Amino acid sequence: MIKREDVFKIGRLGKAHGVKGEVSFHFDDDIFDRVETEYLVLEIDGILVPFFMDDYRFRNGYLAFVKFRDVDTQERASELTGCDVYFPRDLAMDEDETPILSMLVGFSLVDAATGKHIGTIEGINDQTANVLFELSGGQLIPASDELIMNIDTQREEIVMDIPEGLLEI
Repeated sequence: MIKREDVFKIGRLGKAHGVKGEVSFHFDDDIFDRVETEYLVLEIDGILVPFFMDDYRFRNGYLAFVKFRDVDTQERASELTGCDVYFPRDLAMDEDETPILSMLVGFSLVDAATGKHIGTIEGINDQTANVLFELSGGQLIPASDELIMNIDTQREEIVMDIPEGLLEI
């Protein structure tokens, strides 16, 4: 059984596309294209279920069409509409064991100097050259490698050297 802590959300399925079982996939992270995997995890009625991919093709930077194995009709693809799509955390580590940014959503952020819990990462803002962690409460913290002291994937915690005054902004 797949546990929620073993995956992270990368998008949501949209409508069926065509009559052969393709479904539109609105994604926040194209990790499924960058990291070798045969399957994605779909949430169906609260249960995380692996679905093996036969093929996928990109429409643009946030939309792809996916053909899942054994989903061969428009009707069957329509049953998947609205399912959240997840990616396995253990596959998401890059070669040097650094987690991919989008898998850090849900991690706690801790100030290295004080040991104080700053907040929980609710999103990653990569709309500008400076990537930001979006914390609960709306606070933005730079996701800079120079500031990150440690990432503990087991405890889902990031320890950062937060510059003085940054939290008051």
